[in-house]
Amino acid sequence: MTIVLFGVLALFFLIGVPVAVALGMSASAIFFLEGNVSLIAVMQRMFNSVDSFPLLAIPFFILAGKLMESGGISRRLIHFANVMFGRVKGGLAIVSIVACSFFAAISGSAAATTAAVGALLIPEMIKRGYERDFSTAVQAAGGTIGIMIPPSVPLILYGVIAGVSIGDLFIAGIVPGIFVAVSLMILVYIISIKKGYGGGERFTAKDFGKAFADAILALLMPVIILGGIYGGVFTPTEAAVVAVVYGLIVGLFIYREIKWKELSGIFTSSVITSAVILFIIAGASAFGYYLTRERVPREMAEFMLGITDNWIIALLIINLLLLIIGTFLETSAAIIILTPILVPIAEALGIDLIHFGIIMIVNLAIGFITPPVGVNLFVAANIAGTKFEKLIRAIVPFIIIMIVDVIILSFVPEITLFFVR
Repeated sequence: MTIVLFGVLALFFLIGVPVAVALGMSASAIFFLEGNVSLIAVMQRMFNSVDSFPLLAIPFFILAGKLMESGGISRRLIHFANVMFGRVKGGLAIVSIVACSFFAAISGSAAATTAAVGALLIPEMIKRGYERDFSTAVQAAGGTIGIMIPPSVPLILYGVIAGVSIGDLFIAGIVPGIFVAVSLMILVYIISIKKGYGGGERFTAKDFGKAFADAILALLMPVIILGGIYGGVFTPTEAAVVAVVYGLIVGLFIYREIKWKELSGIFTSSVITSAVILFIIAGASAFGYYLTRERVPREMAEFMLGITDNWIIALLIINLLLLIIGTFLETSAAIIILTPILVPIAEALGIDLIHFGIIMIVNLAIGFITPPVGVNLFVAANIAGTKFEKLIRAIVPFIIIMIVDVIILSFVPEITLFFVR
């Protein structure tokens, strides 16, 4: 019946059923056929899965990101990054990656990061002579950093499901996020030298000081969030509420770029985005309920350990599995489905669960830029006015460098765990 379950799920995906509905319906159908579990119990399980205090952080961080996005934050961050790197060859492409890293520390979403920064930089890069496909690929790849650097919605999901500290995951995600950002910056620099893109802008120390002062309130937000969590001032969920209040104050009263009449639209957009994620969590909980009842996670762990007890080989297999699944399954759904299956394997192999969580997130981030799902590719292509298919060749170098990053992060755990320890 487990094979039938995955078969029904695959069928739903193929015919275009939304992820949340596909997860919930496939599990409910199997429970109905077996007849040994009431569907009311399944519905109660779905409701209880979202009735969680830590999960409150998700809608609040989403709202905080949208407030900062609408409040002129992205424009100030981009200008600050341009002052720092504009003179370098391929400077605007590097600025794109840096700006994504800054905005990632606000939004917690890959698609939101791609949209917010891309809307300003993709047209500017094209205007300054960068190829359209390259400009679009740079932005799509940079947007993946949105789920690595805290606050990150996928990190919150993993922490809740795996039962590990969300605060520790936030701290652990900082260096890997910066590591991936630097690797992408090196790649775009090399490509820019080869193709003769950009460079040559000059900025004085006065320009730098002015840009830094203008962006300081945006740069302080992640400091306040992480400092508050590790200073014992508030929990990650409470930090999300603090971020919302901070975003409101900055956008409404300091930068004054959010109008009171715009708040209803911002709140509505945040509610819709949050509802989609929570609906996926509810649907996936029904799916996970069946897997747990059938002892699938334990059997998978025993099967994996039966193949090899070498953690290096096992981790390579897990990485390959995550890369494949990330190409066609939405990140939140992948985390909710795979975490209960893979965490027992990681524990059996002696892999730190904080480290394993970062490995999962970075792996699944690659799915944002790989067909057929490739959410970031769709978002960036829409901004650039180009076709999704034309981006595949341009995005390949970015996929390759991120796979190399995943391998390094997998086998050098100190990159992830140094600050946590």
